[in-house]
Amino acid sequence: MDPDPGGRPSVLRTALAAWSAIEEDATHHLVVQDDMLLSETFFERARAAVREMPDAALALFALWDARNGAAVRLGAMTGARWVGSVNEYFPCVAIVLPREVATGFVEYGRRRLDAWPDDILMYRYLRDRGIPSYVSVPSLAEHDDRGSISGNAFRGPRRSVCFLPDDRPGNEGARLEGLRVVPFFKHGVAQCAVRQDGPGPERWLHLECESYLEGSGIRMQRLDSAMLGLTEVQDREAVRGTWLTSFALGLVHRREGRGGALDPDADPVLAEALATIGPGGISHRRGEEQITEVRDALARVARAGLEAGLAAGERRTPTGHGSRAARVPAPAVGLVGGASPLGEHLARGLTDRGCRVTALGTEGGHPAAGRPTPGLDAVVDLGPLHHHGERTPASVVVRLLDRADGTVRSTHTLYAGDLYGPGCSRDSAIGRMVWDAVRYQPVVVTEPPGPDLRPLHTADLVDAVAHAVTAPVKERAVLLPVGEPLAVRHVADAVRESVRPVPLEAVAPGDRPGRRARLEGLGLPGLPPLEGWKPVRELHHGLHTFAQWLAYEGIRHAPD
Repeated sequence: MDPDPGGRPSVLRTALAAWSAIEEDATHHLVVQDDMLLSETFFERARAAVREMPDAALALFALWDARNGAAVRLGAMTGARWVGSVNEYFPCVAIVLPREVATGFVEYGRRRLDAWPDDILMYRYLRDRGIPSYVSVPSLAEHDDRGSISGNAFRGPRRSVCFLPDDRPGNEGARLEGLRVVPFFKHGVAQCAVRQDGPGPERWLHLECESYLEGSGIRMQRLDSAMLGLTEVQDREAVRGTWLTSFALGLVHRREGRGGALDPDADPVLAEALATIGPGGISHRRGEEQITEVRDALARVARAGLEAGLAAGERRTPTGHGSRAARVPAPAVGLVGGASPLGEHLARGLTDRGCRVTALGTEGGHPAAGRPTPGLDAVVDLGPLHHHGERTPASVVVRLLDRADGTVRSTHTLYAGDLYGPGCSRDSAIGRMVWDAVRYQPVVVTEPPGPDLRPLHTADLVDAVAHAVTAPVKERAVLLPVGEPLAVRHVADAVRESVRPVPLEAVAPGDRPGRRARLEGLGLPGLPPLEGWKPVRELHHGLHTFAQWLAYEGIRHAPD
């Protein structure tokens, strides 16, 4: 029971009470939330898994639109019974922990009662302590989906990625681990979590599935043609997202060498896991009845996409990641200031869009330091993104070079406005609002409000830089956000709609830290747009992706 029923609703407060109630002679502790339906073999499979993996944290449920849910689908494609968890909250609605891990989490959580939801804290706790963590294939529990004291009801139906009530126990040692690419359909957009190569702690990039596929040598025009006529479902966003996600699942499965042909008709776990791709991706805006109406049709789309992805995976491209360069000459781009989360997203995005990217240092050996750089077509300098302030607005400097001798032919400054999205700081005007909402805190705005905002998403910045590198640019300075600026209150309301419906709190300007460049005072709104390009990311979805990145990756850069 909630130890403080009169307080603000808190899953963590109640969860810590449950985790504290460990029997004296217990080696493991099971916690199940009261809105879960259990499979017929729930306890048999849970006991067998504990015997097989006594030192691991075991999640017995994953959502249909989650990254861990997508990991379950990849596990189902290999016949695995458990799959290693990925960069996301660790599902806590039905979970088993070893005794020492459970007692450690109680102490960990008590020091952070007002910091994060229990599932994100669990993810952080397990990751920081190197505790192995797995998710069951299929799920052993299902949401009864009534209310939500954690404030998640606004997200729509919250169903399992794959729940089979009569799934039989056995072969619990069959595990899939080391996932590097996880395609998932969430919030109406096909997306990919991609593990970043290189030294240092494990970290993941948050990409759009379409960008990942382009970088893998897949021509999107051909996929669009293949989708035509697949179904009579009128919701083209649902059809496209389902198709792209299942196609990417098949492509990754085959290229990672995990097996050959798959037959959902002979495998009820795989069949159900595929059938929830579409419903999960549209659950944020569709009710149960509306989802039921299109479920079977979207399941057929998922099967067709999977089959096409498996076939594409057999047609190896010359270089894999970034292989689009094999079809057209690849612009050689030097990237300055790329050693940051934002820089890593820019580097990967440019590569996926056909550029050959070379990391350059922050000083010397590139035109920013006054030295020629032969062999490159352009140098992209991210320094002004990292060091902007009240009088220096965020921008990217693109220097187009003569490849033969490395001399600078022209220099172009791309002003980014109010940049937000994966890789961006939580300390910006938009970042602070999203950071508040994702932690269940009120979104704070000043009264009177500050200057209007000109939001630009990370993915749009990548597109703009790629365009500036590959297409003729006439203007020496351009402003990337187009259209009228947005009032701070408008963006705050969008954050509350797309991230979490927390209260809005107005404070005096001096009570809110941080300052940003006022573009109007610097004359930047009069700058022309980037010719032949415009941003396309919708604000609400962009804010959602920013919140996800801050919660799963940006949290690494926050004080503990």
